[in-house]
Amino acid sequence: MSALLADVVGFLEDLYPPSLAEDWDAVGLVCGDPAAVVRRVLFAVDPVEAVVDEVVDGAFDLLVTHHPLWLRGTTSVAATTPKGLVVHRLLAAGAALHVAHTNADVACPGVSDALAGLFDLRDVRPLSARPEQLDKLVVFVPVDAAEALVDALSAAGAGKLGNYERCAWTTSGTGTFRPLGGAAPTLGEVGRVERVAESRVEMVLPRRRRALVMDALRSAHPYEEPAYDLLELAELPGRQGLGRIGNLSTPVPLGELTERVARVLPATAWGVRATGDPARTVCTLAVCGGSGDGLLREAAAADAFLTADLRHHPASEAPQGLALIDAAHWATEWPWLSDAARRLAAGTTVETAVSTRVTDPWTSSARSPSA
Repeated sequence: MSALLADVVGFLEDLYPPSLAEDWDAVGLVCGDPAAVVRRVLFAVDPVEAVVDEVVDGAFDLLVTHHPLWLRGTTSVAATTPKGLVVHRLLAAGAALHVAHTNADVACPGVSDALAGLFDLRDVRPLSARPEQLDKLVVFVPVDAAEALVDALSAAGAGKLGNYERCAWTTSGTGTFRPLGGAAPTLGEVGRVERVAESRVEMVLPRRRRALVMDALRSAHPYEEPAYDLLELAELPGRQGLGRIGNLSTPVPLGELTERVARVLPATAWGVRATGDPARTVCTLAVCGGSGDGLLREAAAADAFLTADLRHHPASEAPQGLALIDAAHWATEWPWLSDAARRLAAGTTVETAVSTRVTDPWTSSARSPSA
């Protein structure tokens, strides 16, 4: 089984739209020929040499990482630098590199959804929700062509609502028009008033898919001049955003929850540490894969907040009553790999695998005897 790299990248960018990435981020295809054939895809957190070893040894055609190879501009990809060497080794092995970073953090489902899933959280919602940019398309089409048009618009990205697709609302009425000189009407005659039984079709679409949906409309509609309205909907908080918050199915003491975090996340030298009374009850948990101390204010709605890279001063000034659980950056993002790999395998004809190599930079630790 195989697919073109362009098609695999297109699927990944539907899951994790580049438009969701922060302005400072660097996501998308880093190296590789879009016309190349992809059979095997490896998912990893970091694009480092140890992971490239896995790519080469496993004969993978594409490496998908969460962390970018470059966040700042470069003037050289010479193999004399660590990052340049990664590019050289991947290309020599016939492998491409694609990055899904903050776009995968914000997307739903994304990095924090995978982390929340480890704790069976209920009523999950974003900690910092992003407004959804949606359009609504209203189009009029002959009744017998309505279903085919809905299919075409759906294939272009319209009609997706949560876990549902091809969502449309239709009603019937009568359309009327008079073709003028120079027209080539599908129905009717030039100069004569025509009345046609038509369906009114309404579908929502992500604004980023507007051009594709409009191209599909013009291609699939039987009329020379389709009649339609395209409306920009109000931007309301949606399911996308940074972090997640939800309710634990069973409240647990903070100490027990901290131990559970250590069990379900991959082991690292960093380990897992927490603030607060280990005996206090946690009913609501907030999570953020990767660095999350910028979300402490939003996390105050929870009893505890699981994230990584908590700095001394923000942790010391955390909202009163909020317990903090700090794990390794790499470990909190690693659960997303399996979810992304599963979705790619289910939606395409490629084989996927997840790197289990620990690329957290901290490799050892020691506790003070007096601790």
